[in-house]
Amino acid sequence: MNYELFIAKRIIAGKKHKSSISSPIIKIAITAISLGMIIMLISVATSTGLQEKIRNKMAGFKGHILITNYDNNNSEISIYPLDKRQDFYPNFPNINGIENIQVFANKGGIIRTTTDFEGVLLKGVGTDYNWTFFKEYLQEGRLPNYQLPRNKEVLLSKTMVDKLQLHLNDTISVLFQKSTNSKLPSRRKYIIVGIYNSGFDQFDKQMMIGDIREVQRLNKWNENEIGGFEIVLYSFNDIDSIGSAVYKNIPSTLNSVTIKEAYPSVFEWIELFDNNVQFIIAIMILIAGINMITALLVLILERVKMIGILKALGSSNWSIRKIFLYNATYLILKGLFWGNLIGLCILFIQKHFHIISLDPTTYYVSSVPVSFNLWMILILNIGTLVLCFLMLLIPSVIITKISPSKSIRFS
Repeated sequence: MNYELFIAKRIIAGKKHKSSISSPIIKIAITAISLGMIIMLISVATSTGLQEKIRNKMAGFKGHILITNYDNNNSEISIYPLDKRQDFYPNFPNINGIENIQVFANKGGIIRTTTDFEGVLLKGVGTDYNWTFFKEYLQEGRLPNYQLPRNKEVLLSKTMVDKLQLHLNDTISVLFQKSTNSKLPSRRKYIIVGIYNSGFDQFDKQMMIGDIREVQRLNKWNENEIGGFEIVLYSFNDIDSIGSAVYKNIPSTLNSVTIKEAYPSVFEWIELFDNNVQFIIAIMILIAGINMITALLVLILERVKMIGILKALGSSNWSIRKIFLYNATYLILKGLFWGNLIGLCILFIQKHFHIISLDPTTYYVSSVPVSFNLWMILILNIGTLVLCFLMLLIPSVIITKISPSKSIRFS
């Protein structure tokens, strides 16, 4: 029989029926652990959620890896075409983790209305395009159908539609600079069949999705000449390794860059979230540990007489320490339970009802995103429990300093 655990249970059960000096201090310690766990859960879930959302939006607009001509000089506009007939298209040999390879070509233009005008980047896509991203953020209408021989359907952002006072199914007039030396621009008319709103203002205010054949006609390219390839991966975590493999397996006349390399400032910014979260976790665990140390010391001082009796009956110092460590562990677990319950409820409400909003021009999302990761939740709980327990080993040494003869007379 584990008599240390038995005595610890009796102490815990006794607290339910009578007040004690340590009662308010114990409640404060449990509250501190609960609040610490709530803050840690919210910090990790929202930070991870924000990182995932921004990464997914970047990949939705640009793919995970871009393959273009060296001559384009990282320009958003496709200047010099490359041949679509490549050995790696439509499937990359010997590279796993690639979900889709899709062609694209970009052309800069100006949307002109009777009262206003706005610069636009027409992104031409083909029948191989993965529409999963735009399905998620489509607000009105439908996705364009580029299976038809000639297509004037385009997808426009809500930001641009509102700014130009346009509506679904409106016909818009777009001016494009000709690829020749002609001073007169080309005018094309398109139909808005869908309106999307990703909340990524950097792209929403300029991107229009259209048929790649329109860009080819504007640039006087043939059907096999394109602006480049976008590679979509199954997992963002593989972007560095697959990006390196892709670069080694394409012709020397082509260049490949990952979106991390193309937009370093964005990804450096979101990586800073990890440092902030680590700092918050360290502070919360330290505060919880200090409160538990205080609670344990009060519990020991309150039970000095009991400690003396147990020593007189032959109990070792370690056995008595275990009694109080069991008691403290119960308090930690109680704090973790309430912290997890309240924290997960708050995150669940935010995930489904978007209570807390953000400025999309700064954070690229309209509300605080939440990502639930079971392993991260388990690590947080186990880590907090273990670290708090280890911090309690030092103050429990005070039990070895208590003399049985003096403590029994203590009241």
